[in-house]
Amino acid sequence: MTVTLITGANKGIGFETAKQLLELGHVVYIGARDAERGEKAAAALGARFVQLDVTDDASVKSALATIDSAEGRLDILVNNAGILADGVLDGPTALRAFDTNAVGIVRVTEAALPLLRKSSAPTVVTVSSSAGSFWAVTNPDRPEFNLPLALYSASKSAATMLTVQYAKSQPGIRFNAVEPGTTATDLTAAFGIGRTPEESARVVVRLATLDADGPTGTFQDENGEVPW
Repeated sequence: MTVTLITGANKGIGFETAKQLLELGHVVYIGARDAERGEKAAAALGARFVQLDVTDDASVKSALATIDSAEGRLDILVNNAGILADGVLDGPTALRAFDTNAVGIVRVTEAALPLLRKSSAPTVVTVSSSAGSFWAVTNPDRPEFNLPLALYSASKSAATMLTVQYAKSQPGIRFNAVEPGTTATDLTAAFGIGRTPEESARVVVRLATLDADGPTGTFQDENGEVPW
């Protein structure tokens, strides 16, 4: 059985990714900040729940310790938790954006590495965004060109770079970042745009279930590698 942890999985793309991986036979742990919502989501899917706040070191370590105790390894980590951080542009908002969208990846990945090394085919997928691609935001033909999300974009640039650097420093583990596509979730509700989380989750699932000889250190969407 493939053991998978998905952060921020009580709703949206994370929830749909959990659902699709469960259908493929994975043992899925739903990580969520809010215990009530996380437990409800896990119960609805038949998944397992771990309380996991990516901005809290103790919470992260406790979640991975729980998985270690129950499973003894982790095969797939999906760094999905993230916030939009729109609205006011100031120091506290910037710190919160980077703490969740970038530093949170470091916290969870570092805590997960010992368990991933026990897997025969360890894989890490980080849900990033082409809003963090210099190529996309400077291209008038791309929707990101007119997206006024400075902190989200900058923190997602960091998320993609972390993916590349982890791939270089951990050659035994596949690390890839994904642009799942503009999705209608709580994050994009204010813009009234996006396709279903189910469609976007398929892109995440594809990278999470790559063959052992699959790529690492890439940033991809449903059509392949994305310039950034």
